[in-house]
Amino acid sequence: MTSATSIPVHVKKNRTAGDWAILILLIVGGLVMLFPFIVLLLNAFKTTADYNSSGPLSWPKEFSTVGLMKFWNRVNYPEKLWNSIWTSGLVAILAVVLSMFNAFALGIGRVKGRRWIVLLIMLANMLPQEAMLYPLYIMFKKIGLYNSPWAIVIIFTVIQSAFGTYLLSSVYGTFPKSILEAATIDGASRWTIFRKIVFPISKPTLSVMLVFFFIWTWNEYMIPMAFLIDNSTQTIPIAVSSLTGDRLMDVTTTAAASLISIVPTLIFYLIFQRTLSRGITAGAVK
Repeated sequence: MTSATSIPVHVKKNRTAGDWAILILLIVGGLVMLFPFIVLLLNAFKTTADYNSSGPLSWPKEFSTVGLMKFWNRVNYPEKLWNSIWTSGLVAILAVVLSMFNAFALGIGRVKGRRWIVLLIMLANMLPQEAMLYPLYIMFKKIGLYNSPWAIVIIFTVIQSAFGTYLLSSVYGTFPKSILEAATIDGASRWTIFRKIVFPISKPTLSVMLVFFFIWTWNEYMIPMAFLIDNSTQTIPIAVSSLTGDRLMDVTTTAAASLISIVPTLIFYLIFQRTLSRGITAGAVK
């Protein structure tokens, strides 16, 4: 008898009309989402006279960086950039660490009243920031941290870690008990279980949370505006808002300011894009 050798056959799939329709819809949707960014990019490099004569949708007649330089010098952009990076980075790291320890206690430690604690955390996540402004203002005034970047770090560390705790406690609650029981029988302490078992497995989820917490804190406007009075302590979103007056707005400068304010977050996202993709994929597989 002759042995039959299996030869892989690559079958080319023909696209149906429905596939082409979905592809076209996705392309149109992508263009719609990119349209505001394209308009922003066009107007960021126009002069005021060019904008007034040709409108917002025309191609710039000449490449101008006047709006960028005006915003850079007016608000001391390097200082605002450092304030935003310092605040967002510190909040992201502290919120992830706090979320991790809280979720370990709730999801694996099984503290008493776990369900009620998780319910309270979920309700706290639903509170609008407007409802927290006055109590936070009074509290930070009394402890002497009003108009300090540390007030923003503390506030958003608590806010972001509340969401992170709620998310991670659900993940840790489904952690295989057999692994934990085996580690306990082998004499592993709680700290050893956390450091050598739980933490390595949850790294992808933690990396996703770190990226989201950084970007969310970077984009915050209302609480930083209310708590940071001095110009030297303000972040980039507050600096951009300072360009808009009651009756007059320099459109090209505002467009340039908006463009330069989102560039750092785009760079941060591109740097951690692979980490973010791996984290989401790992979470989906688990």
